[in-house]
Amino acid sequence: MKKTILASAIAAATFSGAALAQESNLPTVYGNIQYAIAHDNFDGGNSSINHRDNGSTLGVLHDHEIAPGLTGFFKIEIDRLGADDINSANEPVGRFRIDEAYIGVKGDSFGQLWVGTDDTIYELAVTEISEFYEVALLNQAVSYDTGEGDMVQYLSPNFSGLTIGAAVQVNGDDEFGKKSYPWQLAAMYEVDALELAFAVDSNDGGRAYNRIRTVPSVNNENTYGLRASYNLDNLRLTGEFHTRKDVADTFGAMGVYTLGKNQFALSYELTDFDNGDKADTITLQALHNLSDHMYVYFEGYLGGGDDVYEYEDSLGNPVFTDERSIAAIGAVYYF
Repeated sequence: MKKTILASAIAAATFSGAALAQESNLPTVYGNIQYAIAHDNFDGGNSSINHRDNGSTLGVLHDHEIAPGLTGFFKIEIDRLGADDINSANEPVGRFRIDEAYIGVKGDSFGQLWVGTDDTIYELAVTEISEFYEVALLNQAVSYDTGEGDMVQYLSPNFSGLTIGAAVQVNGDDEFGKKSYPWQLAAMYEVDALELAFAVDSNDGGRAYNRIRTVPSVNNENTYGLRASYNLDNLRLTGEFHTRKDVADTFGAMGVYTLGKNQFALSYELTDFDNGDKADTITLQALHNLSDHMYVYFEGYLGGGDDVYEYEDSLGNPVFTDERSIAAIGAVYYF
């Protein structure tokens, strides 16, 4: 799943537990089970329905006071638990992956500095829409390569609404490529109900240092991203734009409305590839919180474009179509 909703929910649910744990200097253990059933249909082609683990995780975190005003912290989180299929969970490849693992220090006067594997500054600042939904099989992918391992990241204190972020990935001599030091910069500004953010990724390291190691990097041109969000009581509106030379421009707009225990979201995303192709996605979500530890949801996705959706025919040959739709229901239990 995408992390926005669940991360907020876990933070709220574990706050009191974390406080009690810190009093006895014990770490906080948290986790979740995420189930979904998705119906996937390619126009004129394959149609399937599958039960899926949607990103179940287990994690541990801890922090302590090093000195007055200075706190040390760590976090480790494992995902891909394969909760839907015991056989898939026992596969030696592709399961029980480290999703986050880092240590750092933070303080009111200088901000936060941490090292390890974590979501990047670029993602934090400007990729709200593509990171929002649960199943997220059709949301438009933003083209940037850096992260999420071997990272040194920094977030400044809040200066009257302005926060600055910086990151560098330290890549040494390994089997995936030469030494490189790709970097990211971000600026986030909040005033009243308005949020503005800008970020850049140098893309100097390439995907060989990321999880997408089988897909070669397109180029090392910078990726630039912009986000603007506005909160109107129970309604949040967000717009995004991302661009990378000789690759693609991606646009997105989303509205999220909260009504009691219910949340409704609608978004439109468009990617304009530099080769002339286009792909777009309309996404609808309805989510209901059953309790402080469990929620259920429905999501519908409709994707269109210029024959950008690929499936295999009965002989295993690749076939392309210009429309794909997904309907999914799911449930999440977290502690």
